[in-house]
Formats: sequence, C-alpha cells, structure tokens
Amino acid sequence: MISSSLIPCGQFKTSYAKDTTIFDTPVMRAWAVLSVLFLIAAPSFLNNYHLSILIQIGFMGIAALGLNILVGYTGQISLGHAGFFGFGAFASAWLNNSFGVPVVLAMPLAAVMTTVLGLLFGIPAGRLKGLYLAIATFASQFILEDFFARADWFSGGSSGAAAAPVNLFGYELSGDKGFFYVVLFWVVVMFLIGSNLLRTRDGRAFIAVRDHYLSAEVMGINLTKYRILSFGLSSFYAGLGGALYGHYLGFVSAEGFTILMSIEFLGMIIIGGLGSVAGTLMGTTFMVLLPEVMEGGVSIAKSLIGGDVSWLNEGLAYIKQASIGLAIILFLIFEPDGLIHRWRLGRSYWKLYPFSY
Repeated sequence: MISSSLIPCGQFKTSYAKDTTIFDTPVMRAWAVLSVLFLIAAPSFLNNYHLSILIQIGFMGIAALGLNILVGYTGQISLGHAGFFGFGAFASAWLNNSFGVPVVLAMPLAAVMTTVLGLLFGIPAGRLKGLYLAIATFASQFILEDFFARADWFSGGSSGAAAAPVNLFGYELSGDKGFFYVVLFWVVVMFLIGSNLLRTRDGRAFIAVRDHYLSAEVMGINLTKYRILSFGLSSFYAGLGGALYGHYLGFVSAEGFTILMSIEFLGMIIIGGLGSVAGTLMGTTFMVLLPEVMEGGVSIAKSLIGGDVSWLNEGLAYIKQASIGLAIILFLIFEPDGLIHRWRLGRSYWKLYPFSY
C-alpha cells in the first residue's frame, strides 16, 4: 500500500491514457471515494447550520467551476457570471410554476436554457479579448439584471418568484438534510465532468487558446468556436448552480444577482487557483467560510471590548464585504496561483502523495 502511493521520480507513463488519469495513484482514488462516502454520512452527525454551509459550498462551487472553465481554462474574462447564475434560478422556477415540469427535470433543463443564452452572448464576445471582452460581459450582467426586473412573466419582476422544493418519487427533499443529497449528487457529477474535460480534445483546445491563441490558430484550432463553446459550458454550470440555489431558498429575487456576486465568483477562482478543479472547490470553501469567520471574530471582539458595541453590529455587513475584497487583493499580491498551488507545495514538501489534488 505504501509503495503504491508513492510517485517515482521520472516519467514512466507509456500511454496517453495513463498520462491523462484523474488520480495519479490508486490511493488518491481511494481517498476521493472515502471523502464522498463521508459526505453521504454527514447529515447523520452534522447539524442544520453545518449542512447549510456545505450546501452553499456545493451550488456556489458548481457555478464557480463553470467560471473557471471560461477564465482558467480558456483565458476569457467574464464579469457577468451572476446574471447567468440568476437566469438558471429563474428558469427552473418558471418551468416548474408555468408548465408543471418536475423540479428534478426543471433544474437540468434550466441549465440547458442558460447554455443557449450563454452561447448567444458568446457569439459577439467570442471575437473580443482583454478589456473589450470584460466590458461586453459587464454589459451582459446589467442586461440580465434589467430583464429580471421587467419580465414579470418569467421572473415575477420586482415581486420575485417562488421555487418549489425537490420532489423525488413522492418524497419531498426539503430542509437541509434532504436537499444536501441533491446538491451532493450534482457536485459529484459536475466536478467529474470538469475533471474529465481536460482529457478531451476540446479541453486541450481550451488550454491552447488560453496559453497562446496565435499558436493555437496556426495548429488549426478554431478560436471563435472554442471561445463560444467555453461560454456555453460556463453558462451550463452557472445555470445549474443557480437552479439549486433557487430551490434551496424557495424564493428567487432579482436583487440577489448583482455585480457583487459576479466579483465573488471571480474571487473564488482567483483564491482557489485558475485552471484547477480542486482549486475551485478550495476557493469556494474559503469564500463561503470567510464571512462566517468574520462574524465569529466580531462576536469575540464584542465580548473582549464589552460596553456599548453597537457600532460593531452596524458595521458587520461592511466588515464581511471588506474582508472578501481584502482577501482577493492579498491573494493576487502574495499567492496569485491560489490555494491549490500552496497545497501542492506542501504536499510535495511533506511527501503527502496519497492525498489527491
């Protein structure tokens, strides 16, 4: 068991299949399976608060992985990811409320609808790059925000829309314990798809476009095609994450999908590591837990200071937002490769080869 977990020095892979495996050793694969089994058993010993945190990490992580496919794999910037996230939430509720589509089917169908929307926005954006692309995606954010506020038939306008709980075989998967398994299923499926993406021809084309688009074009890669395709894939992940978000809350409102959420999604992949599936999950976990840690720190500060600390309560929301911005800045300065890079360095230094990326 020990020898099978070690990675020998040198290159001993004799086939392309071995070179593109998700897990370098059988022990890494075993750790991944054990982690999933642990999460399956988690509702039996975790309370609703901890389950709600895991659920948030789940649906935000799915959406963040879509953005990482666009930004980290293909090198395309997007400042409108929250708009597609919101479209998925509204589309799933609309399909269920207006046409009676079961929520289990409405969520992936909403993701497909968001994919179509992403492809439409990706057609003009696929011919842009740099600052011009950032402005185009920034515009898409405000276009979708305005659409949510005005389309009463789709989003309920300023009143919002109700999102029914998941019902599977007559059992209503409501509450944190029931919905946790719905999110866990989609997290495993979508992250496996994301991990396998790099093993495909399209995944390698994405990376070629990101690394050097001129060389990729000389090699015969259609730049416009793969840029638009990356927008579509990113939108699918965003739409599915948004659908899970909407049905978890039970209500969807246009005010929840602002440019600030798009910045948070960018922060997740920057902090976790661009172009890394595992880094996306790390960055999402960091961003979801950071406001909770700040709230705990404020509580400790209030107990230490004593007296009238109403100013701390009033400033808690600003402290949470400021901590997110500060974290993004600090990572860009001191660890631009993200948490996944720091984990790989530590794993190599401490010879922690049995653990996965």
